Amino acid sequence: MKSFAFVFPGQGSQAVGMLDAWGDHPAVAETLREASDALDEDIARLIHEGPKEALALTTNTQPVMLVAAIAAWRAWRAEGGAEPSVVAGHSLGEYSALVASGVLTLAQAAPLVRFRAQAMQQAVPVGVGAMAAVLGMEAAKVQAGCAEVTASFGPGSAEVVEAVNFNDPMQTVIAGSKAAVDKACEVLKANGAKRALPLPVSAPFHSSLMKPAAEALRERLATVALATPRIPVVNNIDVAVETDPERIRAALVRQAAGPVRWVETVQALEARGVEAIVECGPGKVLAGMAKRIAPAVAAASLYDPATLAETRQLLGA
Repeated sequence: MKSFAFVFPGQGSQAVGMLDAWGDHPAVAETLREASDALDEDIARLIHEGPKEALALTTNTQPVMLVAAIAAWRAWRAEGGAEPSVVAGHSLGEYSALVASGVLTLAQAAPLVRFRAQAMQQAVPVGVGAMAAVLGMEAAKVQAGCAEVTASFGPGSAEVVEAVNFNDPMQTVIAGSKAAVDKACEVLKANGAKRALPLPVSAPFHSSLMKPAAEALRERLATVALATPRIPVVNNIDVAVETDPERIRAALVRQAAGPVRWVETVQALEARGVEAIVECGPGKVLAGMAKRIAPAVAAASLYDPATLAETRQLLGA
């Protein structure tokens, strides 16, 4: 059997009915019951019926993506799928990775990610911050352009733009104040970026403007008991594997207002000898990124019974 890693998606891959293909799979049904109890809300109904606009609210997106990823993970394990040698998650997906590795229970993680979402939304009022995806430009040039734009507003200005998601070698997401992000899009396109696309998000995630959210998360995480991971987790903020619960806690706090170093994360998985990277949860975004970052490593997506069977075949499991 191939050595493999599981990676868990973040916001953006949610869709109404994203768990319908599992039917009444016991592992999925139990996951939905647990999460609904933890949140005191019918999560199964929200995922099944939506509407799309409700799923797009970050306070809903974060818990439903966690639940959908863990449902796929539990279905994989229930069907006899082996444990991966290492796991990781993109942004919010890191919480799914921590549940899979046993650091958090689902009952702990579901209200925690909802709190995280609320803290992020409260840190910057809707319309004040923005994010954009910059395509066709190396990350170092994106960073330089962001620094140039931030400096152009003068010392002490509240206008800031930063590179926050290093998604693949030629795709970097920027975030910050709306005026600075808009200006950066113009500058980066003038400097050679193929495209700079504003993203339909409600806050400038992973930018320094999220520091109030990180502080709120620090206080909340202090009340949550974390276990030692059963499976190594490569984190976003340091591209490191931590085993000490206190260091895991600190990394989650910094992750809220720090960049997602996904290119380096996938490279770290490859360096650990994995032959395949499986995206566990809705969508195929991370599998596509993995192919662009580490072409020698096989990539697959697992989000319904059909893709579970394909993943088993790919891995020889």
